[in-house]
Amino acid sequence: MNLIDQLGIALGLATLAGLNLYLTVLVAGLAVRFEWVALSSGFGDLAALGNPWVIGVAGTLFLIEFFADKLPFVDSIWDLVHTAIRPAGGIALALAALGDMHPVATVVAVLLAGSAALSTHGTKSGLRAFLNLSPEPVSNSVASVTEDGLVLGGLGLIALSPVLAFFLFLGIAVVCSVIAVWLWKKILGIRRSRRAGEALAA
Repeated sequence: MNLIDQLGIALGLATLAGLNLYLTVLVAGLAVRFEWVALSSGFGDLAALGNPWVIGVAGTLFLIEFFADKLPFVDSIWDLVHTAIRPAGGIALALAALGDMHPVATVVAVLLAGSAALSTHGTKSGLRAFLNLSPEPVSNSVASVTEDGLVLGGLGLIALSPVLAFFLFLGIAVVCSVIAVWLWKKILGIRRSRRAGEALAA
């Protein structure tokens, strides 16, 4: 397994963790546990994902998130709580995929993995906050199912072609960073306008 493959798996797992950490860990763990994918010697640390305790905890938390993620405003509270958890989880997954590295490379990997996870988390949470400005709840469920589907598709891509995954997820991380900034600016602008309107009405 060459370096670009390792980077593809590390970056892919970190990026997907920002979208749904528990589903990422759960499916990756099941894949390791039931040998849907064969781990080479360079990915020994990822074998921990196949531990029954890891799978059990990830599955339980994913089940909680599955329902919380579909309720307006509850999803935003859940996202707020996970603003630190998802990037931290993405960093842990990336480091497990990369294995032993030079300390300088480790620091760089932590920065990149954390940024990638934070970019997808920022886009996800921003989109949910934007949807919550609307009173109808259907869009939250659609967004949640779509996000879960993206995680499953992303994990499939990582397994099939880590090299392609590296370049794709690198682009996704950059695009998500731009989208997240735009979304949060838009949301704050709408909220300021509403407050101004309520102040005038009062």
